Order: sequence, then C-alpha cells, then structure tokens
Amino acid sequence: MRRIVDGKRYDTETAQKIGHESRGNCGDFRAWSETLYKTKKGAFFIAGEGGPMTRWGKSSGNESWGDEGIIALSRDEALAWCSEYLDDAEQYEEFFDGIEDA
Repeated sequence: MRRIVDGKRYDTETAQKIGHESRGNCGDFRAWSETLYKTKKGAFFIAGEGGPMTRWGKSSGNESWGDEGIIALSRDEALAWCSEYLDDAEQYEEFFDGIEDA
C-alpha cells in the first residue's frame, strides 16, 4: 500500500516492518489489522484496515463501512503502539534509538 500523508509518501513495499497485530474475526464491525513500519528516512507509520466501528471506519449519513489506510506516527506514538501490541522487546528494540534501561 502506498499513500501520501501530509505531503509525504509512505509505502509498505519499501519500509521495514516492525510488527503486526489484529483483533476480531472477518465480518466483525470491530475487527482490525495493523502493521507498524519504519521508512528509510526514519519515519514511523501504521498501515491497516478495519470494520466500520474501528479507527479505519468511514461514515456518511446513515451509512458506514470499513476501510484501509496509512496513519503517520511520531516516534513516541510508535513506541506506545509497540508497548501495547508487541510482547517481545527484542522484536522492535532495533528500530528505536535511545531506549533507556529502567
């Protein structure tokens, strides 16, 4: 998937995949699937899709539907996404500089 967000191109084919998460079953209005990526220039984004009752949903009047897209993330937002959905710190530690020990 390739999209332009705020004048910048994001492409899942050329970015590095950090992690993936999905919830729900096909046909569920709350089902969604997201993958976190890092571009060659160091920008983070999620590419995803979901039903009408997710962040990916669209609506117009009395009609709503699921959709797909790309959302640009700050470094902190990407770290928060990892903390929420990825269990293994080693899975994403290599993609973030400056993570401190507790």
